Amino acid sequence: MQLRHVINLHKGLTAFFIGALMVAYGNSSLGAWVYLALHGGYGMLWLLKESIFPDRQWQQPVGGPQAVVGFLVLALYWLAPFLLISSGVVPPLPLVAVAIAINSLGVFLHFGSDAQKHFVLKLQPGLIEDGFFARCRNTNYLGELLIYLSFALVAMHWLPYLVLASFGLGVFLPNMRKKDESLARYPGFAAYRERSGLLLPSFQQGSGV
Repeated sequence: MQLRHVINLHKGLTAFFIGALMVAYGNSSLGAWVYLALHGGYGMLWLLKESIFPDRQWQQPVGGPQAVVGFLVLALYWLAPFLLISSGVVPPLPLVAVAIAINSLGVFLHFGSDAQKHFVLKLQPGLIEDGFFARCRNTNYLGELLIYLSFALVAMHWLPYLVLASFGLGVFLPNMRKKDESLARYPGFAAYRERSGLLLPSFQQGSGV
C-alpha cells in the first residue's frame, strides 16, 4: 500500500461523508449544499488529478498501522462539515461568495501548478522558475491552503482553522523546507530563491518570503 491510496480513499469518501451528515441531521440548507459542492467537489477533482498527473511524493509505501493513523489524521478535515451540518448554522451569502471565490483561486493555483510541475519534470528534470513558480516556490501548497480556508469559512467555527494551522505548520512547512533543500543542488537556485517567496508570491527583485 502507498500513501496515495490512503489520501485517495479519504478524498473519495468526503462527498459521501458530507451527504451522510446531511441525511443524519436532516440538514438540506444552502450552507450544507454549498459545503458539499466545495469540499466534495475538491475530493473528486483530487482523484481526477491523481489519474492524470499523480504526485510522486505520495507514492511512498506505508504499512497497515501507518495507513490507519494517516487516515485518522486526514479525517480531521471532516470536522468542518460535521460542525457546520450538525449545528444547523447557515452562513450568510456574502461569506459564501467569499468562500467560493477563495476556493476557485485555490483550485486554480493548486492543480495548475501541480500540472505544470508534473509535465515539465517529465520532459526535462530540473529547476522550474517560470509559470506558476515564477514568484512563488510552493504555489501548489498556497492553493491547497486557500481551498481548506474556504471550507473553514463556510463552517463558521474556530476548530477548522486550528486543524488547517496544524497541517500548515506540521506538514506543509516541513515539506516546503525539504523541497528547498532538494532544489539547492541545482545551479541558479540561490538567485531564484532571492526573487521568489516560499509560500506567498514575491514581487520585489531580490526578496524572498
